[in-house]
Amino acid sequence: MLMQKTATFERDAIVGGAVSLSDIFQFSSTETISPGKTICWEADKANHLFQVVEGVVRIQRIIGEGRRVITAFLFAGDLIGAALQEIYLFTAEAVNECKIRRVSRKSFHDEVARSERLRPEYIALLSQEMAAAHEQMVLLSKKNAEERLCSFVVRLAERSPVKKETLSIPMNRQDIADYLGLTIETVSRTISKLAARNILSPVGRHDLKIASYEKLVRLSGNSDDFSEEICHRVSFH
Repeated sequence: MLMQKTATFERDAIVGGAVSLSDIFQFSSTETISPGKTICWEADKANHLFQVVEGVVRIQRIIGEGRRVITAFLFAGDLIGAALQEIYLFTAEAVNECKIRRVSRKSFHDEVARSERLRPEYIALLSQEMAAAHEQMVLLSKKNAEERLCSFVVRLAERSPVKKETLSIPMNRQDIADYLGLTIETVSRTISKLAARNILSPVGRHDLKIASYEKLVRLSGNSDDFSEEICHRVSFH
């Protein structure tokens, strides 16, 4: 069940006109979502879109016999429900404490339709979502456990606003396993193997110390990722 709506979320237009997709959410109140709480449910009518302001959100589906599949993790600035389907094709839950904003589906659609500035940005957003889905398909169908885990850590490092030797991992190992299509035992075993090779090592329950980012990228199986530009942008020594 969706959270109760307020009049703020039902604006039919954005005062002054939006110049970016984020602007569409600027007049919506910020809501705080506790860890594990649901933002929207799979198969419910998609009345709203959501913007993640702070925190991490997991996008998941439940398949046969109650098995959970996590298809994406969303971070600050990401939108939930951008595809504008009639119903939500997923359940969105807060991984940690999150802050979100919401707008009605109609308001979002109307604002994009009336703005020549927003349409290209919206098309680019949908293209990015398609590319991410394709990348996830390759990860699950062709990569081994080590490559999957290394790819996951590399992507988190790229999304981190501050590049540090110790990377914060807000999701637990069961979340990681359900995202990578592995068991939690395989995730733990793979981390231990990488630690033994001095590539990365766990620090507490939710951090990873990256000893060699260069090796991590190579082991991810994404040869195109290993470039001077990326290594310069994300450098761990």
